[in-house]
Amino acid sequence: MEYNTTRNHLIMKEYGRHIQKMVEYLLTIEDRETRQKNAYTVIELMGFLNPHLKNVEDFRHKLWDHLFLISDFTLDVESPYPIPTRETLKAKPERLRYPKKYPKFNHLGKNIELVIDKALKEDNSDKKQGFANAIAYYMKLTYSNWHKELVHDDNIQTELQAITEGQLEFNNKPFVKHRTDNRTERDEYGGGRNQYRQNFGGGRNNGGRDNRGGGRNNGGRDNRNNNNRNFKKRY
Repeated sequence: MEYNTTRNHLIMKEYGRHIQKMVEYLLTIEDRETRQKNAYTVIELMGFLNPHLKNVEDFRHKLWDHLFLISDFTLDVESPYPIPTRETLKAKPERLRYPKKYPKFNHLGKNIELVIDKALKEDNSDKKQGFANAIAYYMKLTYSNWHKELVHDDNIQTELQAITEGQLEFNNKPFVKHRTDNRTERDEYGGGRNQYRQNFGGGRNNGGRDNRGGGRNNGGRDNRNNNNRNFKKRY
C-alpha cells in the first residue's frame, strides 16, 4: 500500500492527488504537441472538478496559473495567458495608502464639507437653497445622535452661517425626532381617550349615564312608569 507519508507534497489540495499525478505525467511527455493536447484536457478536468471557479472573473486564466503552479513552473506548454513565474507568485502587492482626511468640524465629518463646497459653487438659487436645507437637516440629525437633548434651529442656523461665512441659510425647519423622545402624536395634540371623555360627555365614572337620562339609581325606571300611566289615561 501507498501511504500519504511516502508521497510527495500535495501542492494544491483543492484539486486532489490525481490532478497532481496527471501534471507530473505531463512533465514526462517528450512530444510537445501531445503534451499540449493533454494540458488542455487537464485544464478541462480541473474546471469540471471546481465549478465554483466559473463564477470568478477570468476563471480559465486562474486554471492555467494553477496548472503551472502544480508543475512548480517547469511545464513547457503554450498558454493563452501570460505564463506566471515563481517571482511573480511571491511578489507582494503595493501597499495601499490609507486616505488621510482632517475635517475642520469633527462632529460633522468630512463628507459634509464636500457637500458645503459643492453648495457654494452652485449657481442655481433653488438648488443652492435645497443644499442649505439638506445640510441643516443633516447637522441636526448628527447632533441628535450624539447628544442627549435636541438642538434648537437657531443654533443650527448660527453654526451653518459660521461654517459657510454667511453664504448659506436654510429657510425651513428640519424636523428630527430625538432618540430619547418617547412622546406620541396623541400626546403632542392633547390628551387621549380620557381627555375626549372629559370634553365630550363623561364616561361611566363621571356620570355619563346620568347625563344621557337617568340610570337605575336616580329614578329612571320610575319616570318610564309614569309616562306609561299617563298614556293609558289619555287613551
